[in-house]
Amino acid sequence: MKEQFYQYIQKLQDTICAGLEAVDGQAKFVEDLWDRPEGGGGRTRVITNGKVFEKGGVNISSVHGKLPEAMQKSFGVSDSEFYACGLSLVIHPTNPMVPTVHANWRYFEMYDDKGNVVTQWFGGGQDLTPYYLFNEDATHFHSTCKKACDVHNPTFYPTYKKKCDEYFWNAHRNEARGIGGLFFDYCKPTQQMSLEQWYRFVTEVGDSFLESYVPIVNKRKDLAYTKEQRDWQEVRRGRYVEFNLVHDRGTLFGLKTNGRIESILMSLPPHVQWHYCHEPKAGSWEEKLIKVLMNPVDWV
Repeated sequence: MKEQFYQYIQKLQDTICAGLEAVDGQAKFVEDLWDRPEGGGGRTRVITNGKVFEKGGVNISSVHGKLPEAMQKSFGVSDSEFYACGLSLVIHPTNPMVPTVHANWRYFEMYDDKGNVVTQWFGGGQDLTPYYLFNEDATHFHSTCKKACDVHNPTFYPTYKKKCDEYFWNAHRNEARGIGGLFFDYCKPTQQMSLEQWYRFVTEVGDSFLESYVPIVNKRKDLAYTKEQRDWQEVRRGRYVEFNLVHDRGTLFGLKTNGRIESILMSLPPHVQWHYCHEPKAGSWEEKLIKVLMNPVDWV
């Protein structure tokens, strides 16, 4: 399975990068191959200063070795070997009318001292972070997520949508990072779902990514915006940074497993603002967004 899934994410990286380059029409992804001293490596691709995308990364990695002590405590094991591979992407557009998007699809194995697999699972999801909320964009994104889920199980979308709302929650701000999407983790083989069935589900979601995001970008990328709206985007990007550095398990896993720091932090936007006690004006478009972020919405 690890070989099957790694082959899949290599092809998916190619597909997504080509699709985003076509939307941008100017910038190209720059590729950076890297090795992890403890075992494995990855292929980082970054796009910067494009016509549409200010900064973005679409990264894959395949790493293995001894499970770090901090992770051993987390999993309740000792001296275990692990393997993990996945694709992670974050795209930050220049125009504040276009939302930031994040997605991740991953696979994990852990072994006993004889090299036998003792546990294995899939995880992943995708979520949208708008700066100016267009309801039809939110509905499109969530409808695409639901469509991918419904092929496999009608309970998946409401379950994983709820988990996404709970996970991407900036508890210290008492607000969501964005308008959510899907979040699933520890998807292990059971009597109801084999590992191969989980693979088909995760790849269905991965294959739906461009369909969920590109139509939104095309609809909003040429809209006019003011300096004040750009400032608001950068303030909200600060909340994005806060979540990634304080709460995100993927970021923390990378840091604790001696992951490649440049690839881990590629999710951070290039221009960000923090202001003391910043609040939007009452009745403004910006305040409308904050109210939605404080109370997750059922978009479909």
